[in-house]
Amino acid sequence: MPAQVPSDPPGKGLYKLTLYTDGSCKGNPGDGGAGAVIKNEQGKTISRIKRYLGPVTNNIAEYQALILGLQEAQRLGATDIAIYLDAELVVNQITGVYRVRDRRLKTLEGEVRKLLGGFTRWAIRQIPREENREADRLAREAVREKADQVVAGPTG
Repeated sequence: MPAQVPSDPPGKGLYKLTLYTDGSCKGNPGDGGAGAVIKNEQGKTISRIKRYLGPVTNNIAEYQALILGLQEAQRLGATDIAIYLDAELVVNQITGVYRVRDRRLKTLEGEVRKLLGGFTRWAIRQIPREENREADRLAREAVREKADQVVAGPTG
């Protein structure tokens, strides 16, 4: 079951999106990339994002991917968001199961929490890597191509 923040019951005006994110590193630390996929309530992909991060650790890449996806979801007007990623550490730090000890991750966790505060409702859940292939592919492409890209709507 996804972790959730307390909020008002669903009602009119909620715009729900689903976000899948993944970070990738070639080495740890090494060249990193972030990937995010956003789907609407019907399951249709409405945005794909990839960003080259330069030299980072894998955990930083995971956080940066989450931040990238949350920013895009807010830009799209989401008020309710379901977040899925395969990074156990990030999910457990955001839900409070694990403490954040690394100062760099603490800064990124604070940024995630600030972004989450902009949503009426949110839930975050760890999923198996196999269920996160599209975000993983985008993150790996960003590293390989050293490129950033936002694509709206379904592609490929």
